[in-house]
Amino acid sequence: MHVLLDGDPGHDDMLTIFLAAKHLDVVGITTVGGNQSLEKTTVNARKCVELAGLTHIPIAKGLPRPLVNEPRYAPEIHGVSGLDGVDLPDPTVELSPLHAVDFIIEASHAYDDLWLIPTGPLTNIAAALIKDPTLTERIAGISLMGGSLTYGNSTAAAEFNIYVDPEAADVVFRSGVPIKVFGLNVTRMASATVARLDRIREIGTPFARTVADLVEFYRASLHNVFGLEGASIHDPLAVAIFIKPELFTMQEMNVQIELNGTHTRGMTVCDYRYVGTEGKGLYGEEAVTVGAAPNAEVAVDMDVDGFFDLLTETLALYR
Repeated sequence: MHVLLDGDPGHDDMLTIFLAAKHLDVVGITTVGGNQSLEKTTVNARKCVELAGLTHIPIAKGLPRPLVNEPRYAPEIHGVSGLDGVDLPDPTVELSPLHAVDFIIEASHAYDDLWLIPTGPLTNIAAALIKDPTLTERIAGISLMGGSLTYGNSTAAAEFNIYVDPEAADVVFRSGVPIKVFGLNVTRMASATVARLDRIREIGTPFARTVADLVEFYRASLHNVFGLEGASIHDPLAVAIFIKPELFTMQEMNVQIELNGTHTRGMTVCDYRYVGTEGKGLYGEEAVTVGAAPNAEVAVDMDVDGFFDLLTETLALYR
């Protein structure tokens, strides 16, 4: 199975790269401004592949700012570099000569089973869909980290990735492409506590210790900002679904992006009234008020211990 990772590394984006590379055929990494500026997230992607010995994976630099909004970063979470916690060497791996948007389009022509896995703002994905509307006919789907069934983190209603570029998210969710969504309601469950980070350290390799130290910085930041005890390992869930789908409970629903609300701009409005009819009473096609037809599968629950087993076992494969 071929996947293209689009993100804004980022501690949890880093883990997404490491998880995907050992289980899936990663055809490329495209970078976007989000957790930090595009320049910094691109440097971080290059550092990640060098740390893990994955320099065969091409990296293409994408768009530096949202379609409409001014850029917004998260140094309070990921640090000044976007990947604080360990002073990694300056990278030497070269970038692809292609812009990320063109890289995405070209990859869609090269592989007939391509899934896009965006784990940052959806700017690059939306721009590719706008530049080449036939992209929808060539990709297998999009598995993304973003949004929430419940609360936000950037605002009471909006999760960071969607809040940064809601117009891009709107393009993606209206595209008709099959979409899998991993929002805060589930990703906050994937909490890398001190005990779980110690388990990664106990792998005993320099790589594992470095990864644990990086994620510890992220864990401490989330504790300071939100009072969380563990680091929310958001982004790798969008990859894990393809490795061990049994870890997740997915539910079809309609997801729309709020673009205008005074208090809700960037909210993922999830309509799960349309849930089928058998054994569920007046829902779905028999309901008095029928919910909108589903356009996405949304994660509603997960096996947390099973996920951390998978992540830890995968990190142990690196040296």
